[in-house]
Amino acid sequence: MEVAKTIAHVRAAVGQARGKGRTIGLVPTMGALHKGHVSLIRAARRDCSYVVVSIFVNPTQFGPGEDFDRYPRPIQEDLRICSEEAVDLVFAPSAKEMYGEPTLTWVEVEGLTDTLCGRFRPGHFRGVTTVCAKLFNIVQPDKAYFGQKDAQQAVVIQRMVQDLNMPLQIVVCPTIREPDGLASSSRNQYLSAQHRQQAPVLYKALCHGARLAREGLRDPDRIIEAIRSVMNEAPDMRVQYISIVDPQTLQPLACVSGKALIAAAVYLGDTRLIDNIQLDLG
Repeated sequence: MEVAKTIAHVRAAVGQARGKGRTIGLVPTMGALHKGHVSLIRAARRDCSYVVVSIFVNPTQFGPGEDFDRYPRPIQEDLRICSEEAVDLVFAPSAKEMYGEPTLTWVEVEGLTDTLCGRFRPGHFRGVTTVCAKLFNIVQPDKAYFGQKDAQQAVVIQRMVQDLNMPLQIVVCPTIREPDGLASSSRNQYLSAQHRQQAPVLYKALCHGARLAREGLRDPDRIIEAIRSVMNEAPDMRVQYISIVDPQTLQPLACVSGKALIAAAVYLGDTRLIDNIQLDLG
């Protein structure tokens, strides 16, 4: 396994692989790798003959007062996991390598970033789309892999690739969960023991809402109210949003039918958790 810290190194290594006829799979991460990341790496390994994992805590997707400074950076453990999963190349650049001079050029997807998390994290998705565009340009993968847990991010990245005619396929993989239902996340390690016990209530509440929809309830406000009532079982859980939206436009639904996305963000202490459930009601 190679470890590259420069763009030039990545381009040379990927160029050699492509010259041998190998297909390139990219798994973009911010490190602190967990079971969800491993599932993406394994999907890339199944589909592609050369797997690149990027590890970069991207400063431009963090807002003021967010957790950029304390975001976990266990690089040696991350490299061990990548090696065990037969990753071919890890790209672990510095912020200076990725952004260099003051950045004057940004990539922004309008509309899709105004709802859900975007409503509460202004500028976040501009940072995400810009860094992903840069990574796609540097690595030039055939496929890039993202998790369904970050549903809005996946939709936004897919639209960016479509609108800018980028020659790659975005593969969205299922959310990986702990045995109690909590979605795997690098931020789960922030949770205190007390808050970790309460955290599965988020998924429990979303499942309750999904069950009501499958049983025929079509009023999104009533479903959201029911979800909120389950979340109240966790005494320390503070709801940031609960939304039921079209899974492609991310706009709120007036009637829950056909395909829908139930998404929520909550806080336990200072830790922000997100999760979602996809529905196909026919």
